[in-house]
Amino acid sequence: MKKLNLKKPKVKICCISNLEEAALAIKYGSDILGLVGEMPSGPGTISDDEILKISRFTPPGVDTFLLTQETTIDGILNHVHRTHTKSIQLVDSVPISIYNDLRSSLPYVNLIQVIHVMDRNSVKEAITLAPLVDALLLDSGNPNLDIKELGGTGRTHNWELSKEIVDRVKTPVFLAGGLSPHNISKAYELVNPYGFDLCSGVRTNGKLDEEKLKTFFAELEDAINCNL
Repeated sequence: MKKLNLKKPKVKICCISNLEEAALAIKYGSDILGLVGEMPSGPGTISDDEILKISRFTPPGVDTFLLTQETTIDGILNHVHRTHTKSIQLVDSVPISIYNDLRSSLPYVNLIQVIHVMDRNSVKEAITLAPLVDALLLDSGNPNLDIKELGGTGRTHNWELSKEIVDRVKTPVFLAGGLSPHNISKAYELVNPYGFDLCSGVRTNGKLDEEKLKTFFAELEDAINCNL
């Protein structure tokens, strides 16, 4: 088996709905909590007040990503100021000028741009945007639908394209979309990303499942050990 040259990947548990889920995710090793604001579709949305509560609860060393559908500088800034997360995950495309505007207004907040991997155009988009942000997150949505899919689909995408993006950009890359305890080893070996992002794969009936969470981290640890 090919040995991977990779430090232990970061893990983001997304769709955190309350303080109890936040504590459970952190207990098993989540480096990042994903907090989903208002979306046109998909699971896990919570109020800005709840996001603020979780953000304030999160201990040092654990990051918080605000998933925002906002695409204007005023909309994004207002969302961040209501929630006080450490990072912003832009789930839709934004004008190029937005990145510099956000850097100027929020110099200490990390910017993560979602790329919905649908075809080779996604590779080109990732290469173009990578130098402008702190990380890319490769997901399986479809922003071209009448009701946009901006994440939380539970579907995997073409990991060969994701692997190409990882290989061609210097910016850290997270892999998302349909990850679970059952396929994390394959994802680790094939894509070799900076980090992983899970929502539905560690949930049962919409709630964070402790056994699935425990199994996921065990499977990931096994995959890492097999490739040392």
